[in-house]
Amino acid sequence: MPGLVVFRRRWSVGSDDLVVPGAFLLTIHLICFVIVGFSLGFFEYNTQILSIKLLFYHLIGYLLILFFSICVEIGICVISMRGSILDAEARTSINIWIYLKSLVILFDIAWLVVGSIWLGHYYATSPIDDPKKVYIAIIICNWVLVVITLITIWCTFDAAGRSWVKMKKYQRSMRETESRFNYKRSNSMNRNWRQRKVMRAYQDSWDHRCRLLFCCMGSSERNRNSFTDIARLLSDFFRELDVVPSDVVAGLVLLRKFQRLEREAIVRQRKNGTYEFLSGVPITERTQFLALNDAKNYDFFQTVIHYMYFAQGAYGWPMYVIINRTKMWHLLPELKCFGCCCGSGDEAEVIQDNCCLCNYAALKKTLQLGDIDIVYATYHVDVGETPFFVAIDYTQRAIVISIRGTLSMKDILTDLNAEGEVLPLHPPRDDWLGHKGMVQAAIYIRNKLQEENLIEKALQRNPDRHTHTFDLVLVGHSLGAGTAAILAILLKPDHPTLQCFSYSPPGGLLSMPAVEYSKSFITSVVLGKDVVPRIGLNQMEALRADLINAIQRSVDPKWKTISCSVICCGCGPEPTSVVNMSGQDTHINQYQEERGTARSTSAHPTDSSIALTLHQPLYPPGRIIHIVRHHPKPDEQKYDSGWRNVLKNREPVYQAIWADSTDFDEVLISPVMLQDHMPDKVLAALKKVVSCRERTAKACTTRRRNDNTTITTSTTVTTTTTTTTQDTDTRL
Repeated sequence: MPGLVVFRRRWSVGSDDLVVPGAFLLTIHLICFVIVGFSLGFFEYNTQILSIKLLFYHLIGYLLILFFSICVEIGICVISMRGSILDAEARTSINIWIYLKSLVILFDIAWLVVGSIWLGHYYATSPIDDPKKVYIAIIICNWVLVVITLITIWCTFDAAGRSWVKMKKYQRSMRETESRFNYKRSNSMNRNWRQRKVMRAYQDSWDHRCRLLFCCMGSSERNRNSFTDIARLLSDFFRELDVVPSDVVAGLVLLRKFQRLEREAIVRQRKNGTYEFLSGVPITERTQFLALNDAKNYDFFQTVIHYMYFAQGAYGWPMYVIINRTKMWHLLPELKCFGCCCGSGDEAEVIQDNCCLCNYAALKKTLQLGDIDIVYATYHVDVGETPFFVAIDYTQRAIVISIRGTLSMKDILTDLNAEGEVLPLHPPRDDWLGHKGMVQAAIYIRNKLQEENLIEKALQRNPDRHTHTFDLVLVGHSLGAGTAAILAILLKPDHPTLQCFSYSPPGGLLSMPAVEYSKSFITSVVLGKDVVPRIGLNQMEALRADLINAIQRSVDPKWKTISCSVICCGCGPEPTSVVNMSGQDTHINQYQEERGTARSTSAHPTDSSIALTLHQPLYPPGRIIHIVRHHPKPDEQKYDSGWRNVLKNREPVYQAIWADSTDFDEVLISPVMLQDHMPDKVLAALKKVVSCRERTAKACTTRRRNDNTTITTSTTVTTTTTTTTQDTDTRL
């Protein structure tokens, strides 16, 4: 940070990002230099033969090219390691070394071409065997290096880089003019035509990246519109922030450490009565734990676990294979290969599954937990159109609509279309906003339910078992969770007893008025530090401000900051900014103030004339059950000896607490932030909450039984002693 400017354009790489590629090239070229030098010194070359003479002089020339490459790469590495992330002045001479390296690369390519020509003409006929084998290995290795270098250059190419340089040059000249003549430009807050040109260039660049990434999806009108919306959103989000990808990585490393120090300070200071953090959540005396010792709460939690199977089953065979790697053969009896009758027959309507109905087979295997009848399953997927299935759950006396989460590139496009859109209600409510992509998916499923009359078919499926009296339940995970929540709001007027279970829903889903309305019939479940319930446009803007604030506090080189998070280097020293903040409540309080200021401002951190985007906050839906982990410490006396034996491997204790939608307004940087979002992990955590409760109850019962036994034994011993004493007194 900032981006490197060479060849009169900006690149998506910083001047301090060249340490690793420079060291990599230096290592390879050093090995090649040693091998070529050994080949020249060890083997004898008969220069009377033309082919050997050409080979000998070519190796000498290539040895010189490798020598210059090594010298330039050492210079690049040394200069790139100077200064902190923002101290680009210490690395201003890097441009000269890059120009030198480019010149060396051109000579290298030319010499490789000459070497390849020699191989084509003389390799088979040349009488010298070992040197030519070494030579062909060197040629192949360096061609591979050249290709890797060119790919890296292509990846760091910034399509709007030249326009960026022109705009910055213009802004710099205007600032110099203002300071020289002491006047202020009128309408300085308005964007000039150069800024608009850069923004259009970046929007086109993001649009091109989306089309390249999702090239397998075709170019329908809906896809093109989605690409345009996402490109505009991303270009606005990164509006003229002169950061490169490695800056984001370094910022995340620092932010994770700052968040940990902040939590430790809050516990140390007992702010707001906080005595510990569980999965990043402050635990106070006001925290409401889900009381599973109450029969009503226990039954409700078992219902939550029950419907998680439906949300997991919607993913079909990919999730089944991931979870049941050693039991994949269990699907074979359920498959219907190419429409033949070798599979088990049923009356379900299956739409756009594969030839063997693998998804439907996995769904049936997943739902073998009770008396369940699948009515309809569609695996059609498009942008804003999500797969779902309808089933009758006789165990819970409910009609279940389960919506699949993100599993395809088209689902990702639906996720990225994250701007707020008014929910299609009657009468309309302008302050009820929802995630645009998921609103579209909910409308699609609602229309499909109405066109196919699916809910009514399910209600009339089996009158003898009173299916017409069953309630409607909507479930989903991730994208499916958000879509199910919005669909529940749309269907609530027609189905007053409707319930919705939303597992790991996205954070930027509903505006606060809609969230308050949904609390009576939507229950959300979030595991640990799952990043998805903490991600919305507003939360991402807060994360952007936190990252910039963390980068500005950094005083170490970027390579040192990032290496602190690498496993093999994790035992190294902490970044200086983290060490300075550790244990100093004053510094932590200052960091919190600076973070709050950065979040509240809408101006660019280095140019106040540039306004950054600020979106309306959107939140997860309904009442939220947050599954948190407690990691027992070796010296902790919170659990009795029986429970301590259960936790001999320091397994975490899983607990469920009631959380508020606003508790997920900050992204918590953690190694498990993605893992906690996986549906199998969510289901396992829900089960562990119950198992922990049952083992705790068993341990407490055992302890009470032991205590009663001890008391009885003590009473018996006392009585016996008293009797013996009386007999002794009588004899005396």
